[in-house]
Amino acid sequence: MRDNDSATAPPSKALGGLGLAALGVLVYSFTLPATAVGLDGLDPYLIGIGRSAVATVVAAVALLAVRARPPRRDQWPALAAVGAGVIFGFPLLSTLALDRGASSAHSAVVVGLLPAATAVAAVLRAGERPSRAFWLASMGGAACVTAFAVVRGAGQVTGADLLLFGSLAAAAIGYTEGGRLAREMPGWRVISWALILCAPITFPATGWLLATTDQHWTARTASAFGYVALFSAYLGFFAWYEGLARAGIARASQVQLAQPVLTMAWAALLLGDEIDSATLLAALGVLVCVALTQRTRVRRTAPAAPLLVTPEKAVREGRVGV
Repeated sequence: MRDNDSATAPPSKALGGLGLAALGVLVYSFTLPATAVGLDGLDPYLIGIGRSAVATVVAAVALLAVRARPPRRDQWPALAAVGAGVIFGFPLLSTLALDRGASSAHSAVVVGLLPAATAVAAVLRAGERPSRAFWLASMGGAACVTAFAVVRGAGQVTGADLLLFGSLAAAAIGYTEGGRLAREMPGWRVISWALILCAPITFPATGWLLATTDQHWTARTASAFGYVALFSAYLGFFAWYEGLARAGIARASQVQLAQPVLTMAWAALLLGDEIDSATLLAALGVLVCVALTQRTRVRRTAPAAPLLVTPEKAVREGRVGV
């Protein structure tokens, strides 16, 4: 049976969780640049939805290979939230933002508030009460990102920025619910079952988009689509959800502070995006504010949902294993 609260986990397990979370962040740091490359020849909706359809095929094979038991009835709502957040919400909204003119570097700064959003969602879902300092730091980060978006939008928040803010909220929900579920089943099964749950939508939608949109497949666009389908939509979650479960959602999310910087580096190297002083300053402000949210005290008012099962029952239900 898994540790339900990372506060009680051995230090070595927590450290291992942070390492897994860091591996997930490394995988995700390529997502926005790869998506931008894919948009050179593919419809944004095809990238946003089609990547999950491809990942679903791999997930189905993996689940069949280990003869995984289906999740319990009470776990399906959380899996639906995972699907809404990281299978539909973030991929579609972030892809549309890039299609509407947001650069990978610009998007990285806005999405750089995601660790704070994830921490907020995590403490709320876990019944914890953040301190005043936590909320001040969180609001400071939101103000920093909003100011950057307004400056870049010539005095107003653009449609692309609104899409990015929406993708941020969706990912925070998907990360939090997935991290909670990963305390009860292996992290790779969380994303696998979420993909299976969403298949009745992703498969028909992908087929329709393939039949009705213009596509210009090249080695470059195919490689970019393959990356977001196999790594961003599936394999990255193996490490990410396990990291959230082992080290704690709020704690592990702080390693995502490195993602905006990594994404901007890949965008500059692979796409030639210009990284100006305003972008760097905004990124630094976000990192400072989010770091402060991770260092403030959070008092637990109610325990996270306990696992009221014995180890033997957990094994029978397939809640531990691969």
